[in-house]
Amino acid sequence: MLIKAPLDSTHIDYLKNIGILSSNEEVTDSFKAGEGNMNVTLTIKTNKRTIVLKQSRPFVAKYPQVPAPLSRIEIEYKYYNIISPDNFLSCFSPKVLAFDKKSWLLVLEHLNNGGDYLSMYQSKSILGENVLDLLLSYLKKLHQLPVYEFPDNMEMRKLNHQHIFVLPFQSDNGFNLDDVQDGLQTLSERVKNHTPLKAKIKGIGDKYLGRGKSLIHGDFYPGSWFETDNGLKIIDTEFSFLGDPEFDLGVMLAHLKMARIPNESIQRVIQTYPLENGLISSYMGVEILRRLFGLAQLPLNLSIVEKEELTNDAINLIMNEEI
Repeated sequence: MLIKAPLDSTHIDYLKNIGILSSNEEVTDSFKAGEGNMNVTLTIKTNKRTIVLKQSRPFVAKYPQVPAPLSRIEIEYKYYNIISPDNFLSCFSPKVLAFDKKSWLLVLEHLNNGGDYLSMYQSKSILGENVLDLLLSYLKKLHQLPVYEFPDNMEMRKLNHQHIFVLPFQSDNGFNLDDVQDGLQTLSERVKNHTPLKAKIKGIGDKYLGRGKSLIHGDFYPGSWFETDNGLKIIDTEFSFLGDPEFDLGVMLAHLKMARIPNESIQRVIQTYPLENGLISSYMGVEILRRLFGLAQLPLNLSIVEKEELTNDAINLIMNEEI
């Protein structure tokens, strides 16, 4: 059954029949929980508690024209389960209350007074050094977790691969970037016509599709960092798989750079978590370019001149592999 707000009697009966709601639980309110990209996410208030329902569709919720695997919600469920024995990592996750595979429905605790960090692109001061240290500590602990078996999540990785490593660099990708900002389409030609750069990006993308040794979050950017009354939470783990820890770190650093976090802070992160610098640099550069020229746009408060500078920096990161 497809869940939508407001819940009607059919939805409520279904949730009671599968044990998500108890027989004496009355729904008092239900509404969309934020602007999720991948899944339908609802907040449900009852006479006893508040919970969150996440349900996958055979397409991306924000972009219905983009097909996506239903099984992604099970990946998120398995991620939370596999890190739950670790006391440090589990305190960053919302509690899993139930999972119904038949309807691809995940039930999570409601995070009180929560909000993501997407506003950091407008105000870099939102991301304090203490939060940055927590994010880095989380990644270190996650990547060191002894995980030997986890779904390869290949359907989601292929979807991500297309939107990170392929489509933003195709001249005929159907994205009219001038609808985002005047001059952005012309700026994108700098990378679309850069043959050595595209060859390098293809190689990095091939590596992304390979199997690594570390459990990674797979989408470690400000939209997945959630501040609540109970501290920082890390959410939206449907892109997770066994891969390169450099991917998570490179994505994180790319967003710090796009938010104009001081370079001193970026260098401190790199020095505090030494990995393969060339690979971090490559993933970082690609993430910047795909966010500038791909479908998944960010609320960047940047002029076209500033985006040109970012483009040049990203090209150098990829071609020279130096951070």
